[in-house]
Amino acid sequence: MTTVDKSGKPSTYEATLKGADSWRGVVRFGNPGPLLERLKPGDRVTATVWHRDIVVLSKDGVRQNSSEAPRDELQMNAAVGMLAALLAVEAFVFGSVRLVRPRDYEPFAWNPYGTQLLIISAVACFGVGLPAVWIGIPWWTVPLLVLCAAGLMHHRLRRRAAGGA
Repeated sequence: MTTVDKSGKPSTYEATLKGADSWRGVVRFGNPGPLLERLKPGDRVTATVWHRDIVVLSKDGVRQNSSEAPRDELQMNAAVGMLAALLAVEAFVFGSVRLVRPRDYEPFAWNPYGTQLLIISAVACFGVGLPAVWIGIPWWTVPLLVLCAAGLMHHRLRRRAAGGA
């Protein structure tokens, strides 16, 4: 059984469900259609439950995801995770080099290599991660791009340091 509440703010869409065994709950939606706008009080619907949340309501072949439905955002999650991993690796490598060679740690210093590497990592992660979400680029292109950029930049800085010495 359903009771559709379309009152209040226009951006609030909910359906109150009552089961045959006296279960009662409110399901929230992000938009009114295609199912929610067709429901009338007392309509029978089929609910799909995932991890104790109602994620889909359906009636007569018309389905609508609730606000609790899982989203497929693998590429962007991978990009953010890759940025965190690259930052951790950078901190680990720079710290290790500083411990092993306290007087000769160049070019593993914050200025200029560390700063440039951090900026390149962020730009590459989000510059590849966002298009990956939109057009389906595989997530693993993010670390490859960042590692290539870091390697080229490291090689350039080493050449500059060797030539300037």
